[in-house]
Amino acid sequence: MSDNMKSVYGQGKDNYMFRIRLKSTILFIWCVILTVICLVPIYILLINATREASDIAGGLSILPGKHFLENVKTMRSDFKQQFRPLIGYRNSAIITVSATFLSVFFSALTAYGIHVYDFKLKEISYTIILLVMMVPAQVTAAGFLNFMVKLHLTDSYIPLIVPAAAAPAIIFFMRSYMKSSFPLDIVEAARIDGCSEFRTFLTIAIPMMKPAIAVQAIFAFVAQWNNFYTPSMILLSNKMSQRTLPMMIANVQSMDTYKDYGVVYTCIAISIIPIIVAYILLSRFIIAGVALGGVKE
Repeated sequence: MSDNMKSVYGQGKDNYMFRIRLKSTILFIWCVILTVICLVPIYILLINATREASDIAGGLSILPGKHFLENVKTMRSDFKQQFRPLIGYRNSAIITVSATFLSVFFSALTAYGIHVYDFKLKEISYTIILLVMMVPAQVTAAGFLNFMVKLHLTDSYIPLIVPAAAAPAIIFFMRSYMKSSFPLDIVEAARIDGCSEFRTFLTIAIPMMKPAIAVQAIFAFVAQWNNFYTPSMILLSNKMSQRTLPMMIANVQSMDTYKDYGVVYTCIAISIIPIIVAYILLSRFIIAGVALGGVKE
């Protein structure tokens, strides 16, 4: 190779590396901006939970206050008829954990069936699932409530948990993930070894789908934990023993006679602790390896 050719090759390589570094820098800056946008509201929430109402009315602050314990005492004394965190944690945990498990497990099972098996009307069935995903919950709310009244299931957690097993959006994500990361050869190998179909799903498919399951579990957990619309529609009696945390926070915010924004922010900060814990516990699976022990083409 002549010196001129080496020079041209070196310049081309340098230009290529420069473009790669520039693209990486731009993506890094953009990710930092998105992270700041996501974290700033949470930071402001936590800061305001440590300030008193008069300070909050005076404007934003980047430094925490010294009234968190006073806000907690006020919450436990003046707001005890509206906000009981232990009761709210219990009720929200029962609904959220059960609904999240049902939605993720049965969505993974449905996506597995659609991806692995060939049957008539396969694509039509999947299309119907996608169409259901496009229907807002508010459109069917009146009919759903009327149906629950006829079944005498109002003031019960059953309508808040069992319907979560049908989650079209999670099915769509799971199937898309399996199409790119779940080889069918491994199912055939399991069948040859005498493994039953359901055992194949439990022992092979689920471990290989851990990243997708973790992501959807986080989304489902957050959605169920923050769900105010459906519980307020089903739990008609609004008993304190049945209220979820979003219902309690709504009652605190709706108080007209006495509204302490420091206490309101404290209540909200207390209510999001389980969401943070759930993300910390599940986020490690998001970056975990995919298709451990899978076959290569």
